[in-house]
Amino acid sequence: MCIGLNCALGAVEMRPFIEAIGKCTTSYVICYPNAGLPNTFGGYDETPEVTAKHIRDFAVDGLVNIVGGCCGTTPAHIREIAEAVKHCKPRVPPSSVFEGHMQLSGLEPFRMGPYTNFVNIGERCNVAGSRRFAKLIMAGSYEDALTVAKAQVEMGAQILDINMDDGMLDGPRAMARFCNYIASEPDIAKVPLCIDSSNFDVIEAGLKCCQGKCIVNSISLKEGEEDFLAKARKIKQYGAAVVVMAFDEVGQATDSKTKVSICTRAYNLLVDKLKFNPNDIIFDPNILTIGTGMEEHDKYAIHFLEATKTIKDTLKGAKVSGGLSNLSFSFRGMDAIREAMHSVFLYHAIKIGMDMGIVNAGNLPVYDDIEKELLQLCEDIIWNKDPEATEKLLKYAQTTAKGGKKVIQTDEWRNGSVEERLEYALVKGIEKYVVEDTEEARANKERYPRPLHIIEGPLMNGMKVVGELFGAGKMFLPQVIKSARVMKKSVGYLIPFMEKEREEIKAATGSTAEDNPYQGTIVIATVKGDVHDIGKNIVGVVLGCNNFRVIDLGVMTPCDKILRAAIENKADIIGLSGLITPSLDEMIFVAKEMERLAIKLPLLIGGATTSRTHTAVKIAPRYSAPVIHCLDASKSVVVERRYLSLQQARDKGFHIDWLTHPRPVKPKFFGTRVFKNYDLEKLSQYIDWKPFFDVWQLRGKYPNRGFPKIFNDKTVGEEARKVYEDAQKLLQVLIRQRKFDARGILGIWPAQSVQDDILLYSEEHDLHSSEPIATFYGLRQQAEKDSASTDPYYCLSDFIAPLESGVRDYLGMFAVAIFGVEELSKAYENKGDDYNSIMVKALGDRLAEAFAEELHERARKDLWGYCGDETLDVADLRKIRYEGIRPAPGYPSQPDHTEKITMWKLGNIEEATGIKLTESLAMSPAAAVSGLMFSSPLSKYFAVGKISRDQVEDYSRRKHMTVEEVQKWLGPILGYDSEE
Repeated sequence: MCIGLNCALGAVEMRPFIEAIGKCTTSYVICYPNAGLPNTFGGYDETPEVTAKHIRDFAVDGLVNIVGGCCGTTPAHIREIAEAVKHCKPRVPPSSVFEGHMQLSGLEPFRMGPYTNFVNIGERCNVAGSRRFAKLIMAGSYEDALTVAKAQVEMGAQILDINMDDGMLDGPRAMARFCNYIASEPDIAKVPLCIDSSNFDVIEAGLKCCQGKCIVNSISLKEGEEDFLAKARKIKQYGAAVVVMAFDEVGQATDSKTKVSICTRAYNLLVDKLKFNPNDIIFDPNILTIGTGMEEHDKYAIHFLEATKTIKDTLKGAKVSGGLSNLSFSFRGMDAIREAMHSVFLYHAIKIGMDMGIVNAGNLPVYDDIEKELLQLCEDIIWNKDPEATEKLLKYAQTTAKGGKKVIQTDEWRNGSVEERLEYALVKGIEKYVVEDTEEARANKERYPRPLHIIEGPLMNGMKVVGELFGAGKMFLPQVIKSARVMKKSVGYLIPFMEKEREEIKAATGSTAEDNPYQGTIVIATVKGDVHDIGKNIVGVVLGCNNFRVIDLGVMTPCDKILRAAIENKADIIGLSGLITPSLDEMIFVAKEMERLAIKLPLLIGGATTSRTHTAVKIAPRYSAPVIHCLDASKSVVVERRYLSLQQARDKGFHIDWLTHPRPVKPKFFGTRVFKNYDLEKLSQYIDWKPFFDVWQLRGKYPNRGFPKIFNDKTVGEEARKVYEDAQKLLQVLIRQRKFDARGILGIWPAQSVQDDILLYSEEHDLHSSEPIATFYGLRQQAEKDSASTDPYYCLSDFIAPLESGVRDYLGMFAVAIFGVEELSKAYENKGDDYNSIMVKALGDRLAEAFAEELHERARKDLWGYCGDETLDVADLRKIRYEGIRPAPGYPSQPDHTEKITMWKLGNIEEATGIKLTESLAMSPAAAVSGLMFSSPLSKYFAVGKISRDQVEDYSRRKHMTVEEVQKWLGPILGYDSEE
């Protein structure tokens, strides 16, 4: 099979899409571009030589198998293309793409794999399950019915179930019409659809209207194999995934054995006879109603759970789904009971292997938040522990109701000339009179014939002073941002007059050229996969202050958007920012694309994980124009280092005598605890203010480093105090008005180490017979240490008792975040208040770190309790004088961000707290912290440092990842060139 693109675009415009197709298909790739884009008259101006050159680039880069031309191409174009590519090797399709993943899509791709969390299928677009939706559909109010779908997506539904089965409806027509309405709303159409009907005509009507790849719900063996295969064959032709019910010619399966038997039979028919992709098969082993009062129904939940485990163990690639509402149908009208039952059932089903379910995505309580008595009752009825569980639940439902002195400002400066006043206002950041003074200058036509002259004169003179003071270390970033606010306000007042002037000039001269009031234009963006932008915003403000036009593309920006914006805006500089490690790879990709497209602009690199070394070694060689690391443009010399083999490093690892070492303290609970609406006032007491001043680039000199000594520094002390006081005022407003919502999760499990890895178990276990529920993989120091050094070569697993020791040990995990930061920051930004916009983000980051510190203290003293008598103050916490550590994936002790996937799946973190992972495994919201907790008093923080190829290969085997994938995620710590 061949897949590709033709028409609509020229080769240049088509390239990113051809690249994207090649990354996600095992088929051959075909490409028939137009001869560029049409001109004003609908013709095509691109010559055969130009078109052939572009297509040859595709072939040389291994992107295509078949090439040709569409609109605007002529026989001469085809001859040139054929000549250009005749010695090029065709693309070699990969043997598999995203093996083991189910791939669905709406307008956006949705991939389900081994590390995907439970997938919520929204249930409210069902005429039989939602009275509101049914009423709207019956009335023909399809546009209003879209609000039901949109609300579900906003509440977390990742797939939308659509059902139009009602006797009073023309099912096929209603299904097709609603699917077409969904297609017109990108915010809804971005998610895949699940076409749900017992009538195959309705299903086919939906399939004909679905964008992307959907799910069909459902087919079964009820009418025999011939009917089953006919429907499945048609579904495969439409390219959809399918839900198969545990139902055969005899009837609906109720016990686990029959469920598994029917699902196995259906699986073999689909895979063997139709060559159906196993990853596109979803089984629904029937979630049936419990608590009916009939004894034969009491084990229905258990049967589903047992069948699910067997299906996941034996039917490779298949997924398991189910409709939750059936479970609690006996308790209809008792929403609190039903939602609790669903939450408890899912808690167990997901651990066993249930992949997705039709649920009301916004209405499930977190397992640990369910009232204790109700939780136990739900556990009893689901696991059939108490024959009176139904009566007890009904009874429960019936009986339970639901310091420096203030500077006195004077206006003596107002007696100066307008130029002096504007300069003073800019340097001091005083906005009060700036519009008034700008108008006074504008009115002086003899001195300032054009508004631009005011910008080039007094305003730029004032900003020049600001720049000189800032460069000399006499003025600091908070002041610069305040100055920027004044500059923006003045320029903003002048813009309408400048636009009017331009129109007058164009009318008088007939010219279309516009004067440019800026020194230059910079396009800045946080690269694709990264949501962090506080550093980028500061750079933007500083450059804006220096009269650059800043085109800020925001966060998670793909390469083609950055380059397109640079070309369209005739940029003079491109700036890339990123915080997490995967962003470095994306920066390299952008540099390569700039080189390929001959975009010879200076490339500015910034962000917490960037470095002079990485910029010099990984980015600069791939781009012939200047590449500048924003903190220091110099290129570092890379020093070759020697490495121990992995086995040598393990032999010289940190070895604890676990038989004489104090035994690990058993935690007070296993599993997870979720925290919501956490006390911000309490968290504010744990804030570490030093990083806050680092954000503002306020750094005291010895002995006045750190907080609060920075206030005594002769150079930055006064400004630091002002910023701190502003922060305190805003913090109190945030607390009082509940602008932020602090949420978190803590989990603790039994754990044992095996070499460099840590195995987790679900409960107190037999050390040699229990199966682990998760594994955290470790990286060990390898860079050879000084010959006189006796320091061991650390790995995090060294701090957990080995499985072979017979000593039971434990591991904690946490994730915390501050919600509401991005929204409030954006609100200030929209008002032109960059100072408070950055202040909000800085405080959000500090509160997230404070949350992590406070929760770790609670774990040590109470929730885990291995340091119950700890009496440390906040200063002691800063100095890490407590026992244990809390390292985070992506940081020096474990630089691999993919370990977060295990954390998120193990703790069901996204669903429990709302903290998400982006495609590059950054946390969202950005004000978030996560990590593991080790209790050993001998545990310590360390940096893995550079590692050699043998460890990368061993790590890839253990994690079941390719070496290339591992190298991508561990790029910054590789002790060798992965491209050699």
